[in-house]
Amino acid sequence: MIRAAAAAVALCALAAAPLWIPGGYYLNILSQILIYAIFALGLNLLVGYAGLVSLGHAGLFGVACYAVAWLVAAGAGQLVAALGALAVLLATTAAFAVLSLRSAGIGFLMITLAIGQILWGMAYRWIDLTGGDNGINLAARPQPFGISLAFATPFYYFTLIVFLVALASVAVFIASPLGASLKGTRDQPRRMSALGYNVWLIRFLAFLFSGLWSGVAGLLFCYYNQFVSPNVLSLGSSAEALLMVISGGSGTLLGPIAGAALVVVMKNVASAYIERWNFLLGAIFVAIVLFMPEGLVPGSARLGRRLWLRLRGVPAAGGAR
Repeated sequence: MIRAAAAAVALCALAAAPLWIPGGYYLNILSQILIYAIFALGLNLLVGYAGLVSLGHAGLFGVACYAVAWLVAAGAGQLVAALGALAVLLATTAAFAVLSLRSAGIGFLMITLAIGQILWGMAYRWIDLTGGDNGINLAARPQPFGISLAFATPFYYFTLIVFLVALASVAVFIASPLGASLKGTRDQPRRMSALGYNVWLIRFLAFLFSGLWSGVAGLLFCYYNQFVSPNVLSLGSSAEALLMVISGGSGTLLGPIAGAALVVVMKNVASAYIERWNFLLGAIFVAIVLFMPEGLVPGSARLGRRLWLRLRGVPAAGGAR
C-alpha cells in the first residue's frame, strides 16, 4: 500500500514537472535523467539480474544513435529511421551477445570492453559513414502524431512516456519466469544447467532485451542533442552507465534510476558551481561503497527501517534482549 502510494506521488510529480520546474534548462536536465535511467535499466538487466558486468554497452547506445542519424540524413522518414535503427541495433546486439557470452565473469567484462572499443574505433575512423570527429547532425526531432518535439516540454513528456514503458516492461520481465530463470543463472548456473535450463539462451535473450532498451535510450539521446559523435560510444560512457547501476543499487528496479539522477545532476548542475565535480562524484561513490555497499536505494531503505525500529523502541536484530 505504501509503495503504491509512493509510486502514485512520484508519477504525479513527474507528470506535473513542467509546472513546478522553472525554465526549460532544468526540464531538459530531467529529460536527460530519464534517458540515462532507461539506459541504466537496460544495463542493470545484465549487471544486477544476470551477474554479467558489461563495459561495452555504450557501443549499443551509440549504434542506435548513429543508425537513426544516418538514416535520417539519407532521406528516410523519422518513423522508418527509428524502426531501421532498432533493427540494426538488435542485429548488433545479437552479434555482441554471441561473442561476449562465450565467457562469464572477468572474461565477459573484457570481451564487452574490447567490442565496445572496436565500435568506438569504427565510429572515430570510418569517416565516410560516421563523419569522424565532426559527427552527424540530425536535422529535426520527430513529430509523433503531428506533435512537435522541438521544445523542452513536449520532448520531456515524450521521454517520460518512453521511460514509463521501459520501467513497466523491465518490471514485467523481472517478475516473469524468464526473469526468475535469469536470476538462477546468476546465482547457480551449474545447477540451472543440471536442471535442464539452457543457461546460454536465457542470458542471450536477456542480453537482447538489455540491448533493446539501451538502444532506445540512444535514440532519445540522439533526438535530444540532434547530434551524434564518437564520444557516445567511448569507454567513459560505458563506465558512467555502470556507475549509475552500481551506485543506485544493482539488482533493484529503482536503483538505476537513482544512480542516473545522481550522475546527471553532478555532470550538468554541480559542474556549474564546482570545478572539480569529478572529484566530488568520486568521493560520493566511495562513500556509497563504504556505507551503502548495496547501493543508494536498498541502503536508504535499510537505514530507514533501522531508524523506524529505533523510534519504536524495537531492538535491532542481533542486539541485546
